[in-house]
Amino acid sequence: MSAPTIPPGGTFLQTFKKSFVDVPIDADNDNAIDTSAFLDAAESLTTMFDALGSVAFSPVKSDMLGNIKKLRERQLAAPGESATVQALVINELKTKKHTAAEGLLWLVRGLDFTCIALSQNVAKESEELADSFRNAYGATLKPHHGFLVRPVFSAAMGACPYRKDFYGKLGSDQAQVTTEMRTYLAALEKVVTILKGFQDRKEAKW
Repeated sequence: MSAPTIPPGGTFLQTFKKSFVDVPIDADNDNAIDTSAFLDAAESLTTMFDALGSVAFSPVKSDMLGNIKKLRERQLAAPGESATVQALVINELKTKKHTAAEGLLWLVRGLDFTCIALSQNVAKESEELADSFRNAYGATLKPHHGFLVRPVFSAAMGACPYRKDFYGKLGSDQAQVTTEMRTYLAALEKVVTILKGFQDRKEAKW
């Protein structure tokens, strides 16, 4: 799959169907996160792996898309109980099933991994992507992966493009790219933090 076409004078982030910046969070309702917007934003984020331009990242992308699919299927099966991500999980667990709940667990880990890697890379202008992704992998996904999966993901980290090539693909105005990335990653981090907190609660466990 080729990366989306960036509009003239625009950035890669502007090609997203939905940005995490635009995902509704109901602060008055225990930070409930809109399910449809969240899934659209997560799906849009996976196109970032196309910009990384390496087939080595296809396992990372397909893993995230597979987990998004589990959540969408639960949403379709019980739309009235799935308006927010938290409600979707809690109501599924009441049926003694945890397919979507487990999907969310892994999806959040994948989003956390991506967020940490890109945030670290944007913050450290001299650091190459491979180093940022390797550090993020060790802090997020690696502890949960078995010895068969780890080499697959480690290969992806090593196959990251050079920093200048990656950011060049995100837009021609590098100052604009950096500003938009910071705003986007801050919004993503907020969503990940809320969902990690939710998953630590007894009602979200199975």
